[in-house]
Amino acid sequence: MKNIRNFCIIAHIDHGKSTLADRLLDFTGTVTDREKQDQLLDSMDLERERGITIKSHAIQMEYTYEGEDYILNLIDTPGHVDFSYEVSRSIAACEGALLIVDAAQSIQAQTISNLYLALENDLEIIPVLNKIDLPSANPEEVTDDIVDLLGCDPSDVIPASAKTGLGIAAILKAVIARIPAPKGNPDEPLQALIFDSVYNPFRGVETYFRVINGSIKKGQNIKFIATGKNYFADEVGTLKLKQFPRKEIKAGDVGYVITGIKDAKEVKVGDTITDAKTPTTNPIAGFEDVKPMVFAGIFPVDTEDYEELRNSMEKLQLNDASLVFTPESSAALGFGFRCGFLGMLHMEIIQERLEREFNMTVITTVPNVSYNAFTRKDPDIAIIVNNPTDLPDPSGLDRVEEPYIKASIITKADFVGNVMSLCIEKRGVITHQTYLTTERVELSFDMPLAEIVFDFYDRLKTVSKGYASFDYSPIGMRISKLVRVDILLNAQSVDALSALIHADNAQHIGKKMCEKLKELIPRQQFDIPIQAAIGAKIISRETIKALRKDVTAKCYGGDISRKRKLLEKQKKGKKRMRQVGNVEIPQEAFMAVLKLND
Repeated sequence: MKNIRNFCIIAHIDHGKSTLADRLLDFTGTVTDREKQDQLLDSMDLERERGITIKSHAIQMEYTYEGEDYILNLIDTPGHVDFSYEVSRSIAACEGALLIVDAAQSIQAQTISNLYLALENDLEIIPVLNKIDLPSANPEEVTDDIVDLLGCDPSDVIPASAKTGLGIAAILKAVIARIPAPKGNPDEPLQALIFDSVYNPFRGVETYFRVINGSIKKGQNIKFIATGKNYFADEVGTLKLKQFPRKEIKAGDVGYVITGIKDAKEVKVGDTITDAKTPTTNPIAGFEDVKPMVFAGIFPVDTEDYEELRNSMEKLQLNDASLVFTPESSAALGFGFRCGFLGMLHMEIIQERLEREFNMTVITTVPNVSYNAFTRKDPDIAIIVNNPTDLPDPSGLDRVEEPYIKASIITKADFVGNVMSLCIEKRGVITHQTYLTTERVELSFDMPLAEIVFDFYDRLKTVSKGYASFDYSPIGMRISKLVRVDILLNAQSVDALSALIHADNAQHIGKKMCEKLKELIPRQQFDIPIQAAIGAKIISRETIKALRKDVTAKCYGGDISRKRKLLEKQKKGKKRMRQVGNVEIPQEAFMAVLKLND
């Protein structure tokens, strides 16, 4: 066990995690030249194209250092804020972490939040200064930033370039010398932490775990503590580029187990695996059920594709257990699903995967968050509102609570004013402001999650010219004055466009929505009034004028009453048409409501 090292790579998005992992695999000879490709561990096309890691990946490397053979287990983690629970479990499975900082971009918000996660788990941190070969790199200054953040010695920071392979030997040497060997007792009952799972269409769910105490053998009866279910371990093994079956995986090591589970929901990240006959008494701390943060309706463009969409969603759920969905129907869009996502990036990825992997074109409604509503009748019982249409009648409503987050934004000093005014516009309250260096500032805000769901991230990048980085963590529910704004088209409510909005912004947003829809809905043969309403009170109105034939063209000269008669006749016809006509809403209209500021 003393020759095993478990470590993960943590960094902000795009600081070179996956490329560094490639170099480590090359250097230790884990992959042959034929198997080599860039971002080898990012297996999805989508991950490669966007240059992001969506799922954690684990791989085992063997390396000989000073005559001794070492086993290095590397876990590559996602860098995006939506997947921070996965990152926290991967960190819990390790004894050390490589903290990668881009020499051109310096420390960013996600770097700091992932670092705190690692420090909470008492990990040995090895700072790596990546991309020092870039012309825009500023290694001396960024090294000073890292020293200030970690309180380490400047000589501890390893300069490297994952692209050219510079400094890789020094990183491996540091991993072996600085990261402690795993502690664990091989004779105690089995206790292993699940940090990831992958769905294999032929063999069911493959569960990735790290053994803390005891050992797991092929053919053993095992139990998952959180779900309380027992399974038979058909195959256990270690994760190289391909899987290597083994007879037994001992304390301190990382491996996979195949038990023939068909449903990904049964394998929860963060759960503890133990022996079915002699279970361990203390499950590993820190397990949580992943809670969706953002909700949106997903509807097929053609209602007949509903069953096909259900099948596609179920298949996606096998790969991604954090996606939750329930059927719902909308008067405007027919049958579809109300889906819960971890955040906006997760939602985009699911949409894109539905289109790519299943050829499903879908309409997504305005995303919103989950609220708690309390009625006057039962002021202690919370009604969970995931859909604006579920909000109880305003006359019987006592109060509404909405989720708040603590947002941490790191930006250049020049943009502090812009970032502050954006956050205050989004109902944020500044809690503190710290200058990390003379040039870079960290701002902390408490703000409602609902406000960042729309276009916050895009606008933050715009006002800071792309320099600001953003990270958030939930801090609970707070009472808010929220109202439901309904959109009426031709006096009919369109439920898919309803939104819960803070009372102070309702007038402004209602007006903007009406203006936007006026641009996007094509003109018909009759006037279409577009109205925004709170309850029965109309707060804004726009009218799309009718296309009309010039009925007076044939009257040249003549009495005015002749013209008026023809116009009145036309008006009557339009009125009758308006009573029976219904309006088709184009797909762009649903999406445009999200981008009211463009």
